[in-house]
Amino acid sequence: MSKLKIGFLPLYIKMYDDSNPASRIPREAYANVLADMLESQGLELVKADVCRTAEEFSKAANMFNNEDVSAVVTYHLAYSPSLESIQALLSIAAPIIVLDTTPDYELIETAEYSNRIGMNHGIHGVQDMCTLLKRNHRAFNLCVGHAFHSEVISEVIGMCRAAAVVKSFRNIKIGSVGGAFYGMGDFQIPDDRIKRDIGAEIAYMTPEEAERYVARVTDKEVEDEIRSDKKKYDVQVTDTENYKASTRSGLAVRKWMNDNDLGACTINFLSLDKYNLPKMPFVECCKILERRQGYAGEGDVLTAGLVGALLSVYPNTTFTEMFCPDWKENVILLSHMAESNPNLGSWQPLITDKKFTINKCGNTTGMYNCYRKGKVIYINLAPMDDSYTLIVTEGEMLDCGLRYGAYAKATQGWFKTCKPLKEFLREYSLAGGTHHSAMIYDADIEEIKAFGSMMGFNVVEIK
Repeated sequence: MSKLKIGFLPLYIKMYDDSNPASRIPREAYANVLADMLESQGLELVKADVCRTAEEFSKAANMFNNEDVSAVVTYHLAYSPSLESIQALLSIAAPIIVLDTTPDYELIETAEYSNRIGMNHGIHGVQDMCTLLKRNHRAFNLCVGHAFHSEVISEVIGMCRAAAVVKSFRNIKIGSVGGAFYGMGDFQIPDDRIKRDIGAEIAYMTPEEAERYVARVTDKEVEDEIRSDKKKYDVQVTDTENYKASTRSGLAVRKWMNDNDLGACTINFLSLDKYNLPKMPFVECCKILERRQGYAGEGDVLTAGLVGALLSVYPNTTFTEMFCPDWKENVILLSHMAESNPNLGSWQPLITDKKFTINKCGNTTGMYNCYRKGKVIYINLAPMDDSYTLIVTEGEMLDCGLRYGAYAKATQGWFKTCKPLKEFLREYSLAGGTHHSAMIYDADIEEIKAFGSMMGFNVVEIK
């Protein structure tokens, strides 16, 4: 993953420069220490000069917008009058992350022999600024603590990751092959609403495009792809013609995604035979996720875009859904027909024949695995009448289940919920949770909640 481009805004007061210019030197030096700490954690900082006046703040805000940063981190070197900065702050397109810290860890023990007030009074500048941000209904994230005696720098990094997901979601372009599954209403909202509310755009593959892209796939490309599969996966296919046809379909979708700069895609298996693809490309659906592009089934562009945005920052993300409960063990079977991120399997993914009679394309091939054991965050984005609810919950994937699935030919994973199953499922549906979701290994739930808040979603945590 490339470094996250983040703005860094040091705030100060001109009165101090006018009365004692030398006093800025140690304060600015400490601001540079903080900037170095952030950069050491993988950020690419776009640094503004120390800002004191409205003109200087405006120049910095314009620079951040022109550089298209994912977030702006503020740090008060001292008190800074909020009316100097507020208009510039309101003009910044990216989320604002307030780093509320000071150089010294202790003051009482040093008060008798050293006056440290000058170096450590930025916190009331933070209070002045945050009041104005609140008054102007501008959201911000606040990270508070000493840089060397708390996790505040890590918290800032986490908020920057959340902001990067926001940027990705607002700019993602999502492909749809076959349109939406008729009658499946929980995730369906108009394309213009997604564009207006999220920023994401939708592109539809037409039957004519599908026919052209299938024709562009050469026999050599199909053979090379199958050869690559055999090196990476456990290939146990008996119907080689079906395998070739499904591979050709997958490569056609891949070319279409590449040509249209798509960051995510959804495929509706129900109507695929009307779109001139030879087979349902289940294996390619998994490879889309493996390439860190978004995917969701049945024409669900909203979840596909969510998964793609998350994958841009969190590589251990997949599309999934809750299938069946085990009431005795308080676990849920997570599964889908044959779509999951191969990188999250507990064993080498299997490519094999898949019986498929739902449409006229007929039998195809699929990729199957079992999700590995570990802590996960389950994430659902549910559209409401005029808003969105982001449901998040922590749980655990268990090391159990049959290798090839709980039933024939299905990806599986056993999800242990954070509370008794009946309580969990009740809360989930009362919050409006849809049946398509994302799941992430190795992530901090506070970052995911921050992403939801930055997007303006109603965030519901089940815990």
